[in-house]
Amino acid sequence: MKLVAASDTSALAPLYAAGWDPPAEIVAAVAAMLADVRARGDDAVLEYTRRFDAPGATLPLRVTLPSLAEARQLVPPEIAAALELAKERIARFHEAQLPNDLAVRDADGTLNALLFRPLGAVGAYVPGGTAVYPSSVLMTVVPAKLAGVARVVIASPPGRDGRIGPAVLFAAALAGADELYAAGGAQAVAALAYGTQSLQAVDKIVGPGNVWVTEAKRQLFGVCGIDGLAGPSEVLVVADASASPEYVAGELLAQAEHDPRARVAAVSTDRALLERVAALLDGPFATELARSEIVAGVLRASTYLVHARDGAEVRDVIDRFAPEHLSLQVRDPWPLVRDVRRAGAIFVGAQTPVAAGDYIAGSNHVLPTSGAGRFSSGLRTADFLRTMSLVENSPERMRTDAAPLAALADFEGLAAHARTARMRGEVEAP
Repeated sequence: MKLVAASDTSALAPLYAAGWDPPAEIVAAVAAMLADVRARGDDAVLEYTRRFDAPGATLPLRVTLPSLAEARQLVPPEIAAALELAKERIARFHEAQLPNDLAVRDADGTLNALLFRPLGAVGAYVPGGTAVYPSSVLMTVVPAKLAGVARVVIASPPGRDGRIGPAVLFAAALAGADELYAAGGAQAVAALAYGTQSLQAVDKIVGPGNVWVTEAKRQLFGVCGIDGLAGPSEVLVVADASASPEYVAGELLAQAEHDPRARVAAVSTDRALLERVAALLDGPFATELARSEIVAGVLRASTYLVHARDGAEVRDVIDRFAPEHLSLQVRDPWPLVRDVRRAGAIFVGAQTPVAAGDYIAGSNHVLPTSGAGRFSSGLRTADFLRTMSLVENSPERMRTDAAPLAALADFEGLAAHARTARMRGEVEAP
């Protein structure tokens, strides 16, 4: 843990480091796995699944989805109720994002339009391994189905017993997934992109994952679409003298427990507050957590308490970090909200923990990391749609456009283009 001045940009360089830059050995290993799955299909996926996840895994990879009523019996009632609440809120928020076709018709009758159409098939990657994430099922599948995607496929690593966890089964049934495969890691991403004997290829892959999953998505972009490169979790808490040190420390620890490579930070003009936060992070408040070993590693390596001289430095820290999660625990947050240009999601006020966005707020928890907030956005309904432009010229428009259209085509050396304009506008060639 480091308590540093906002002006000390060299000390903060690791916090501001941006871009996807995995170790060379992982890049090479992933490339080999992708080629293997492309060549051998299900057999390769099964081999990697046995090696990394479930030694006793067998074919087929596809898991039969239970009915919703059957699935609900697999999980404790309070978990089922919480997931149903989350699904309802995610659906309401993402349905409101659905766009309408856009049309502009000029006085002469010419039409320009933008048409929205759903993707045909989407693969939703749902992490597993050190934790179970039924929430990620809802965050990826619910918007896809609302967008009208006909086939939504979940890939998720099985447990050591070769089975998919009951909470993931329930969430899949609740969200309306069409297929579920017990496969994770780079091998599952390859199967989704290339297709195998049992899994038909998809048009786009979405969802968070570890470094192997994310690197596989990067290498496969172009074979299919991807939502982005989601790296380790991040949070920046902006706090002032009105903030609770426990709430600030709590947000840092909540993201630290996600991943050993998480980056967490708090920035404040109140040094005394930061010192109180530091004391909490050094004591039982942190060590009593179930995942305390992961947390301890993040606190040692990538936790920053940043003292800013004024609001301008606070804003500069936000802009340079472009955090996945931005928590505003200040007396008057809205001027800051207006100024924020780079963040995955903003959580306003002391009563809005980042965990609300992870589960039941209704917003999406698949968010840009590693500085990608500079140019990309969190998962949303539009990610499951593509657009097509449409143009219909009126005869009047074509007559008046023929000459400038032909001139531009001739200027670029495209004589056949120019001729198509002249034929319609009866414009003589030069």
